[in-house]
Amino acid sequence: MEWLLAPFEVTFVQRALWGGLLVSGICALAGTWVVVRGMAFLGEAMAHGLLPGVAVATLLGGNLVLGAALSAGAMAAGVTALGRNTRFAADTAIGLLFAGMLSVGVIIVSRSQSFAVDVTALLFGDVLAIREVDLAYLAVALGLSLVIAVLGHRAFVALAFDPRTAHTLGLRPRWAQAALLGLLTLAIVASFHVVGTLLVFGLLIAPPAAATYWSHRIPVIMALAVVFGGIATFVGLLVSWYAGTAAGATIAAIAVGLFFLSAAAARLRIALSARAIRLPAPSANALVLLAALSMVLVGCAAPGEPDPPAEVPHGYIEGAEEMDSVQSRLVVAGSGGELRVIDLITEETTEFDRMPGIVGLAGDDRFGFPLTADATGVLDGGGWTVDHGDHVHYYRAAVRDIGEVPHGGVVAVHSDTALTALIGASNTLLLDRAELESGVVAERGSVDGLAIPYSEHLVTVSAAGRVEVRTREGGQVTPLAGQCAAPSGTAVTRRGVVFGCADGALLVAADAGRFSATEIPYPRPVPVTERAARFTHRAGSTTLTAIAGERGIWVLDIAARSWRLIESGPVLAANTAGAGSSILGLTGDGVLHAYDPGTGAETARAQLLSGPIAADSPPVIEVDTNRAYVNDPAAQAIHEIDYRDNLRRARTFALDITPDHMVETGR
Repeated sequence: MEWLLAPFEVTFVQRALWGGLLVSGICALAGTWVVVRGMAFLGEAMAHGLLPGVAVATLLGGNLVLGAALSAGAMAAGVTALGRNTRFAADTAIGLLFAGMLSVGVIIVSRSQSFAVDVTALLFGDVLAIREVDLAYLAVALGLSLVIAVLGHRAFVALAFDPRTAHTLGLRPRWAQAALLGLLTLAIVASFHVVGTLLVFGLLIAPPAAATYWSHRIPVIMALAVVFGGIATFVGLLVSWYAGTAAGATIAAIAVGLFFLSAAAARLRIALSARAIRLPAPSANALVLLAALSMVLVGCAAPGEPDPPAEVPHGYIEGAEEMDSVQSRLVVAGSGGELRVIDLITEETTEFDRMPGIVGLAGDDRFGFPLTADATGVLDGGGWTVDHGDHVHYYRAAVRDIGEVPHGGVVAVHSDTALTALIGASNTLLLDRAELESGVVAERGSVDGLAIPYSEHLVTVSAAGRVEVRTREGGQVTPLAGQCAAPSGTAVTRRGVVFGCADGALLVAADAGRFSATEIPYPRPVPVTERAARFTHRAGSTTLTAIAGERGIWVLDIAARSWRLIESGPVLAANTAGAGSSILGLTGDGVLHAYDPGTGAETARAQLLSGPIAADSPPVIEVDTNRAYVNDPAAQAIHEIDYRDNLRRARTFALDITPDHMVETGR
């Protein structure tokens, strides 16, 4: 063990170790967002875009850090300005600025008679020459980075996964983007003169990228990135000491090596899972990670007490596998009782036993529910998403038939973590969600009227229009102000629960345990035939659509508390991806139309269905964040539509049944 500690008895190596650890912390905070948002090229461009400022500062005898900061600021401003130009992609602007800034820097260096600016030092730095004042400087930079990361975390998360959500929540995505660029600039400027841009970029990208193989939670990725950066620093200095190699480059190489080691370990974990080695995913991660790190630090530590098992993440079920993206499925039913589940990733189709008498199909985020007059079937789609607000988990498991519930007449299904509500015309049957996920149908009672699980309670509307909030057990009734006469149509959004009513809609929202009801009336009196009887929308979206009789499509904006009528004429199906997205409508001639949500003008159309359309089971439009899906019974197919690309038909799934009913799960 003496050989392990001997190098760190030297003072300048100790300072190098502390400097590397501080840089690892700074780069982990910024680098995680660089990796999550796919901004690696921007990080590389920013790191090398410092050259003009450093060159000018050196020639004038000024402060290198100030010169680098000015150069990085100009680079960030240029990226922001050119990034708003819709004529070309953002990476084109970054590439132009990268080439331009680096060229200017090299020209300045080449015109210097003494070539005083050492480009090699800028690239590789000298981590072994770190001074105590540099350590203090890095500590301050780490503190500032931590403040920015904590204060901007919510906005950064929304910006990374859905900029439209960031705008909807009032998080000002442009300011969040500027703050993120500031965090990246701080990381690069604070560290380059100590360890060089190569090591900065290596620690900015490699440790967070490696950490993504072990967790999908942003805070955990940051923490693991710090650990991986620290390991790379320690091992890199050790190798550099005994092998006589450049310390900064060695640390960067070790960091990249840890990434590939993590990738290989992740592949091993997947292979072990495929062989039915039944370890909970977090524990398996921990074991494989321990084995991988021991390959790097073999002989560096004595065996000790085993770590306590990691907490099983919410939503995890034994036998499931956590994935890195949404696991979408289509549950399809034919009028003859045929049932199929289509995996939209692998394109595999799973066949189930017939369920005669199917008249409809409902679904939630995981299950498909074939509906008959006297029973409700339950199919596990095998894919689901667990949303924790600041991060999400994606899971997949075997597709399976759970069974049937002797409860017919269901028109909609809504679920939370505890209950699944089978909503009928006059009453709602409640199922135990945990039991359902384990493969058992267990009833938890019934409620008169419409009942939706929401915010750890039940929101109910009686046939008389009375709105109440109850406990999940059905007790402690709390009436709410507002009425919902002739309730019909339900939806659950990020802003609350929506019920369709005779005079419009009723929104029930919860804030810190307090419930409120807000009426959203139609803009004018609406006859019964034009009322919104069934809402369609992307899961979680606050923009809903409904067929407005023969007139067109209702668009209900929950955020604005307003209705808008798209006077398209009669449509068979409608849907939308959310705020700012096109309104999709399918007309009786088989043409899919896209309408501008603001003006109602048609923006695109595509001939989609060619055969006759049955009036008793019209097609549906299912929408997720990227694609729309339309069932084509006459052609025995389902069409995948890129609604952002002039309704381009991306894929067609050919089936051996007539897909009269369809629902998407896994979102």
